[in-house]
Amino acid sequence: MNQPVASEAAQEIERLMTLHPKGFDLSLERITRLLEVLGNPQLKLPPVIHVAGTNGKGSCTAFCRALLEAGGHSVHVHTSPHLVNWHERFRIGVKGGRGQLVDDALLADALRRVAAANDGQTITVFEILTAATFLLFSEQPADAVILEVGLGGRFDATNVIANPAVSVIMPIALDHQAYLGDRVELIAAEKAGIMKRRRPVVVGHQEFEAAREVLISTADRLGCPLSVYGQDFSAHEEFGRLIYQDEDGLHDLPLPRLPGRHQYANAAAAIRAVKAAGFAVTDQMMEKAMVSVEWPARLQRITEGKLLEFAPKGAEIWLDGGHNPAGGEVIAEAIAAFEERQPRPLYLITGMINTKDPVGYFRAFADLAEHVFTVRIRDSEAGLDPVVLAHSAFDAGLVAEPSASVAEALQEITLRQIPDRPPTRILIGGSLYFAGNVLADNGTPPT
Repeated sequence: MNQPVASEAAQEIERLMTLHPKGFDLSLERITRLLEVLGNPQLKLPPVIHVAGTNGKGSCTAFCRALLEAGGHSVHVHTSPHLVNWHERFRIGVKGGRGQLVDDALLADALRRVAAANDGQTITVFEILTAATFLLFSEQPADAVILEVGLGGRFDATNVIANPAVSVIMPIALDHQAYLGDRVELIAAEKAGIMKRRRPVVVGHQEFEAAREVLISTADRLGCPLSVYGQDFSAHEEFGRLIYQDEDGLHDLPLPRLPGRHQYANAAAAIRAVKAAGFAVTDQMMEKAMVSVEWPARLQRITEGKLLEFAPKGAEIWLDGGHNPAGGEVIAEAIAAFEERQPRPLYLITGMINTKDPVGYFRAFADLAEHVFTVRIRDSEAGLDPVVLAHSAFDAGLVAEPSASVAEALQEITLRQIPDRPPTRILIGGSLYFAGNVLADNGTPPT
């Protein structure tokens, strides 16, 4: 269900953005006040799976949704940011079927009611959107809610959930340091803020031991039933299958539809989270979820759309929204695995915002990519100048040049094709905002 750019809800959000400050102002006071005026809809939700983390929380959310829908459950899902349309942030559950993006009139009505309840008081647009999430999800019946944190955890607007069915903390890495701290321990402490006393906690794969220790100690202090990846549950590939293991035994499953080895741990965290939330999980549910899971712009293969007419013949094109050094590393690992199976010259087309670490991101591709084209993100004041971004790629050991658009970069790659070499592999990414630009230009927005 694709929504038009000039939809009723989008117009309402644009109006709100002219009235309220942009960006983040981490606090729970404003959202708590507003929700009280609305009758505290956050207290009227079905069981909530609350997901935080630097990387992987969107994939975990997608796996949780796929698992629950495979079991016939209706599931409301909140994610952010959106890629193309605001409606992507609100998925309404359908009993026995696939959840649908919220109806435009329904979302517009919720936004108006929230704005009226706020009555012009100081608030951020994300807080208004979060309040609308709770209003929508409390008024539409469902069996579960999957709630993705926007930024951090402790003071994120979603953290008014007092009694989650389970809190899930996905991999912690350096990101949003200006808001969350410049060490992984500090960031982990902020993410751990979604844990609630004596409520179940699932800790996904953690690259940094310091972050893992903070998460475990916080859960222990709060008396939370705790499941830790690598200790209480795990997943690995064996003979082209995914082996998931916990105290219930081994489960032999198809490899996840989402490519990359990092998705094995993400899938495992989701399985454990759905179990910890009190839902029965069968082998049939897990098998169906692995092959049906969808999550746009996470190593998404682009096989159709308007941009293909500019691409080299036979090119393999991937789109990914990873934007920090840790995200770059897991994407580079996945691309390296593609290279092992089928060698191809690799080109990057990259757009990033100025709050990220572009050199750290590019460094992961230093031994993989032949050339980088940098492109400005549209409709974002934070988009990095392509010349500046190209210099960052140079600093990471790559050859790079700015380009006016993704289409122009694809045309330039086409001109560089050498007849006797394999067709190119192209990775477009560096930001979810940039990925959204690409999906819009390609005419293939998420549904």
